[in-house]
Amino acid sequence: MERLEVLKTYKIYIGGSFPRTESGRYYTPVNGKGVQLGNICLGSRKDVRNAVVAARKAQGSWSERSAFNRGQILYRIAEMLEGRKSQFMEELELQGSTKKKAEEEVSLSIDRVGLLCGLVR
Repeated sequence: MERLEVLKTYKIYIGGSFPRTESGRYYTPVNGKGVQLGNICLGSRKDVRNAVVAARKAQGSWSERSAFNRGQILYRIAEMLEGRKSQFMEELELQGSTKKKAEEEVSLSIDRVGLLCGLVR
C-alpha cells in the first residue's frame, strides 16, 4: 500500500502565537521539478493589521531592554539558527537551490544576526 505524503503546514506567527488565519486559506508552492513543498497560510488584511498592532506593542518592551540584554537575545537566535542549519539547508535545496548555495545563504543569515549582536566583524 502506497503511503500518502502529509505536507507540513507553515502557519502565521503574530504576537507570540500561531493563530488561525482569518480566511482559513492556504496555497501549496512547488519547486522547479514540480514537487509540492508544503502548505502556506494566506494571511488576510486583518491578519496583517493584527501583526502590525502586535509589533508596535512589542516595540516598547524591546526598546526598554538594555543593549546587553538585546544582544543576548540576538545571540540566542544565532545559536538556534546554527543548531538548525542543516534543516534550513534542506528546505532551500527542496526549493531548487544547490547544496553550496544553500549553505552560503544559511551561513550569511547566521552572520547577519551575529553582526547585530556584535559577534562578527
